[in-house]
Formats: sequence, structure tokens, C-alpha cells
Amino acid sequence: MEPPTIQWINELKSSFLNQIYEADGHLVYEEVAGSLLSEIKTLFGLEEVTLYKWNDWKQQLFVEVSTNPGYQSSIEDSYILCIDFESLLDKRVFYRDFPMKELKKYSLILPMMDDRRTLGLLAITEKNGTNLLRLGSEDWEEFARECYKLIQAASSVSKIVAEEKRYKQLFRVTEKFHSSMSMDAVLGEIISALQEVYPSFTYYLLLSHDNNHENLPIKDLEYDSDNVAAMQAYVSGTIQFEDSISERRSVLYAPLKGKQGVYGVLQVIAQDTLVFPKNEVEFINLLANTAGSALENAQLYQQSKRLISDLQLINETSHRLNSNLRLSETMNYMEEQIRKSFKAEEIGFVMITTAETETAVLGSTDFFQTAAARKYITYVGKKISKEKDSLFIGDLSLQCPEKEIKYRSIMAVPMVQSEDLRGFALVMHQEPYYFSFEMFKLLQSLIYHSTLALANAILREELEKMVITDHLTGLYSRSYLDERMQESMKLDEEGTFILIDIDNFKIVNDTYGHQTGDDILIQVANLIKTNIRDSDVGARWGGEELAIYLPRVSLEIGVTIAERLLLKVEQLSTPKVTISCGVSYWKQSRIDSAKELFRRADEALYRAKNSGKNKVLVH
Repeated sequence: MEPPTIQWINELKSSFLNQIYEADGHLVYEEVAGSLLSEIKTLFGLEEVTLYKWNDWKQQLFVEVSTNPGYQSSIEDSYILCIDFESLLDKRVFYRDFPMKELKKYSLILPMMDDRRTLGLLAITEKNGTNLLRLGSEDWEEFARECYKLIQAASSVSKIVAEEKRYKQLFRVTEKFHSSMSMDAVLGEIISALQEVYPSFTYYLLLSHDNNHENLPIKDLEYDSDNVAAMQAYVSGTIQFEDSISERRSVLYAPLKGKQGVYGVLQVIAQDTLVFPKNEVEFINLLANTAGSALENAQLYQQSKRLISDLQLINETSHRLNSNLRLSETMNYMEEQIRKSFKAEEIGFVMITTAETETAVLGSTDFFQTAAARKYITYVGKKISKEKDSLFIGDLSLQCPEKEIKYRSIMAVPMVQSEDLRGFALVMHQEPYYFSFEMFKLLQSLIYHSTLALANAILREELEKMVITDHLTGLYSRSYLDERMQESMKLDEEGTFILIDIDNFKIVNDTYGHQTGDDILIQVANLIKTNIRDSDVGARWGGEELAIYLPRVSLEIGVTIAERLLLKVEQLSTPKVTISCGVSYWKQSRIDSAKELFRRADEALYRAKNSGKNKVLVH
């Protein structure tokens, strides 16, 4: 007949095998170990059986499994500090004599150990009337050895099951990684997988690129004295470890590595661990490598989409600008495209007019028409004129600490044609570091492809202006005046025409020479420009005769303007000259024409010249 110890051990083994068989791939170590302890409790008719595990790093015993459901309620009973634990185990069985006051409450203590290491203690409390001494020390030692083997087997099998679950999780995560082209989704899946597999670890994603990922534990990857291991992992592409005795933790840095480079570092922190668990390193490394490849694919996909979008923008803009738009239409279109693509607050196109010092602002947002814009234009203009290169400034206030800076993010791209600097595009935003480097490169391409169209639009308008402008006086030509008057007589309700002649102009030429005569014409023309609105038309009629057309202006106001001009010429001309004016008027209530308007003004001028000059007469 078999000794009772062998029978009990066989029953324990049978129970253990049955539980593994019934687990059907869902084996949990704590449940198997707990079942073993319950079987021991039943076999011997015990009050309580508790397994204490030994943590060599913490130098601490702690309750791992117990048949007492309330063992976790007392911290003092669950964790016992023992500096000299190994030295206490001088025998295999302790019956009410274990040399630790915290364990005196137990009837029997069986050390769980083999020749190489100590697992912990099996602590037993007997019921009243139970006599554990009916078995000898050798029997209990054999029982303890077999219990140790079963507990180790439970731990090994549960690790295998857990490992299988991990790799199934890795396969599932890999499928998700490669089914998504979103970097946010990939990063979120990395954290989700780690939290599911290792709920007790802490994780951070250290990324080397711009990131605005909300609700994810992401930090910028920066080189500093506290981040050497992370940077080493990023640079070398290999896993790095950082163990800290003072902080009681071990940290693993796994590079998120693709085929073309490293895209960041996964930081995994294991608390209360001297050395990072070796059996976890391989899985985390596989996860990091898989995630790195997925990040690379997502980034390349997003880059390709962005490049296609950028090329479409450049192509569309170039096509539109080369369709002979007016300069104002060209500028408005460029402003609209830049605002839409870069979400800029202020956009200006600044043309350099003379010797790279004088500038003119074209087709810009309203801010560039104010005095406050001058400091930005001056600063950028000087930098571009000197360096002949684009500017990408994250925070202008750092470069101009003495000035009050409202718009801190700056992008400026020179407009160069035939190696000559024609001007620059200036894009601004109040928020510092608002524009990305990709935006800057796109703006450079956009301005580069648009400069020729902008220059052509400017030249076309300059040519048109030359055609309709008198070269000497800068006033409009007579043909342009005629066109504007006819257009006004179709659309407006009324208008006034003033015909002007410089008195005694021949005498001026004979006395001072034709150069002075030309200068007198220019002086009178400039006085005309400064005394009329932008919507009015000042023109050279012929010889020393000039003309003004005032659309939507009554006769009374027209006469007032003519009289004011009469006075200004007499006061400000050098040498002093006077003028005579003939004024005519039209309104839609009667039939009229531009030809008749000219004739009536000419008759009024003739009468003014023949009745003393230096006067205004109305027909």
C-alpha cells in the first residue's frame, strides 16, 4: 500500500492536470495555484493555506495566493520585510518555530525551494484537533518539494498561455497597424496593446517630429542629460536600458524603427524592478518594430497625399495666374490661396521699387496698409535684400526683443526674376511656431512658380498705363478720358467737365525756354492730381491744354474745384503762371454726348481767355 504522502501528492497532481485540461487555453496562474492550496486544505482538513513568494529585489515576502479570502485586507500581513531571509532557512520544516514574529501565527511553515533558488514559503494553519506531527519531517519535505514543482509548473504553463495570448495580441495589433494609414491610430494602438498586455507598466511615446496627438502619453524627443538612453536608442536603433536603484525602477527604450529610419522611441517603465524582465523584452521589441514599420507607412502615405495636394495647389495656381488676370485679381487670388492653404492671419506682397530700399505693398490684407506693418516690412526687407534667401522665423520676438511684436510666426519668400529681386511675399501669424517646415517649403514652391506671372501682371499693367498716360505730365491720355466720359454718361446720373489752358504759355516758352515750359506743365498736372479724387480723371487735352472729368459731381461742386485749382496754380507755380477754365455739365434728364460736353467747355474756355484770363466760366 502506498504511503499517504504519495497518495496526497498524486491527488494534487491529478487535480492540477484536470484544471489545466478544463482551462481550455484560459489558464490563470493565480487560479491554478489557489486551486492547489484549496486541495491541500481539504486533504489535511486545515484552517488556512497561504503561499508567500520571495522578492529578492525588495527583500520582502508577500502573499501571492491564500485560501483566506481576506488576506489582502491587511498590508502588514501581506508584505513582510526580511533582510536575512535566506539565512533563516536552516531546515526544511518549521513546526510552530519559524524565526519571524509575523509568521508565528501559522502551525507549519514549509520552505518552497530547490538547490538553486527559493520560491517562498507555504504557511499552514491547522484546525482544532488536527495533528500535523503525525507525518514526519521527511514526509513534509517530500510534500514541499512536490508542491514546489507543481507551483513552478503552474507558473510555467500560465506563462506559456500568457505568451500565446500576447503573440495573438501582437498579430491582431499588427493587422490593425497595417490596415490604417493614420499616425494617430497607430500610436493609439501601441499604447492600447501595451496597457492590455502589461497593465502594471507605464508607457510614453518619445517622438522626433511635430505632434498634436491628444489623449496619448506623448513627449518630445529632446537631447538632454536626463534623456541619454532615449537618444541612444533613437540614434543607434537598438534597445537601451536604464536601471535606477534610488527610484526603484527599470526603464526600457525601444526604437520605433522602419526601413528608412527611426521615428521615435517607446519608453516602458517597470516599477519596483531592479532589472527589466528579460521575458518581456522580446515581445516589446517586436511590438516596437512592427509599430515603427506601420508609422513609416502611415507617414509616407500622408507625405504622398500632402505632396499630391501641394502639386495640385501649385499647378492650379500657376494655371490660374497665367490666364492673363488683372494685377488686382492676381493678388487677390494669391492671397486667397495662401490663406486657405496656410491658415495665415496676415498676407502681404511687397514690391521693391528703387535701389532695394523703397517698397510698395500690393494686394495684401488690410494690416499691411497700416503704419504698424512698417516694422515687419522693414525688418524682412532688409534681411531678404542682404541674404537673398527665404526667411522661416518661429518666434520673431526672440530676434527683436526691444520691439513690441504681435505677429511672431513669419514666413517670407523673395520674388526673383532673371536674378533680380523684385519683392517678397510675407505671411504671418500671431501664435509662435505656428507654421510647419512643410508649409514653408510649399510657400517657397508656390511663390517660385508664381513670380513670373506676378511680374507679367505688373508689366502688363505698367504697359497699359503707359498707353493711356501722357509721358510728360503723368496725366491720362485724351483717348482714355474720352472712354471714361462715355462710360460714365451711360452709367451715372450726372458729371462735370473742366477744360484748362495755361495763360500766356507761349510767352513762358519764349522767355524761359521749352524746358521751363515743360516744367510748368508738370507743376499744373501735379496740382490737378492732388486736388481730385481717385475716381476722377485728369488728362492732357493737347499742348498746354489740360482737362478734368468729375463723374457724379454737380455743376456747383465742379465750379468750386475749378476755382480752387485756379487759386492753387497762381499761388504755387514757379515761375508764376495763371490758368483759364471752361466748365460744362451733363445730367441724364436731357439728351447729351461727350462731344457736346467738349464743345461747350471749349466755348466757355474761349470766352474766359478773351475776357481777361485767369478765370472760370461755365457754358
